[in-house]
Amino acid sequence: MASSRKSPSTEARKSPATGEARQAPDIGALPAALEQCLARHVLPGQRIVLGLSGGIDSVSLLHALAAEARDSAWTLAALHVHHGLSPHADAWEGFCRDACARLRVEFDSVRVCVERNAADGLEAAARRARHSAFAAAAGDWIMLAQHRDDQAETLLFNLLRGAGLAGAAAMCERNGRLLRPLLGLGRDAIAAYAAAHALAWVDDESNADIRHTRNFLRLRILPELEGRFPAAAKNLAGASLRFAAALDLLDELACADLGTERDFPLSLARLQGLSETRAGNALRYLLARRQVMIPSEARLREALRQMREAGPDRHPALRFGAYRLLRRRGYIYLESAEG
Repeated sequence: MASSRKSPSTEARKSPATGEARQAPDIGALPAALEQCLARHVLPGQRIVLGLSGGIDSVSLLHALAAEARDSAWTLAALHVHHGLSPHADAWEGFCRDACARLRVEFDSVRVCVERNAADGLEAAARRARHSAFAAAAGDWIMLAQHRDDQAETLLFNLLRGAGLAGAAAMCERNGRLLRPLLGLGRDAIAAYAAAHALAWVDDESNADIRHTRNFLRLRILPELEGRFPAAAKNLAGASLRFAAALDLLDELACADLGTERDFPLSLARLQGLSETRAGNALRYLLARRQVMIPSEARLREALRQMREAGPDRHPALRFGAYRLLRRRGYIYLESAEG
């Protein structure tokens, strides 16, 4: 299922909204962004594992990484996650293996089981399975090819589902072992790089299915926004960076408010001594530290209300994904919901 696609022309184009010429994509933008990210984070002797789907983004990043690796003291490998959701999944795995063989990059593939009837949808279930595979990979860094347009899409998705500031902050260049060197680049810059190097890639047919929310945003909503506001994706991604900076400040405030109680169990008295807004921020911070996904701000506010307002003879409990938040004997606990 590998197909060579002709990338959009790199000549200057006019904005349909303003009639002004847009800047042609820079074919050197991708290797420059990668080089800067590597210089910021990767040390000699470390191992980078690239998440390789076979799509244009990860194939372009693989090509640029392989070129950098030739004269570098760090090592490179690629990991393909086989979701088993498409009849072409085996062919995509083979394409990725062959691409790595041509570039002399170590390759591995992991087959995952995706929960097809997940309450939050197939997209979210596939993402969880994929990130679980990345978390288990042996390497100092897991590198992903998400870019500026993905960042804008993630911001819109999170805002529309009612996420708070953490959701608005969307993705960052570094998150634990995860590195995303292309967040400052638009899709056009990646397509220009792929065209300049005559790269081939595979297309996942599910990416055209607008029944999936992210595809709907990518294929219908963002193009409409960019037709009226040509810098929409760039400005949305920039807003995410500002939200992330604001989130850092709120994390500092939460640490100050929590004092020495920076994990569960948390004394109810600690929350009761804070304003509602600061108590909610402290609870958000603790849940985020445990990597608990909060579905919406409304859900967080309801959890806080029940923890703080329930009578002494009540033991409120709320489920957050695989975890359960509950109160007993004057303390708030976070436990596995499976137990």
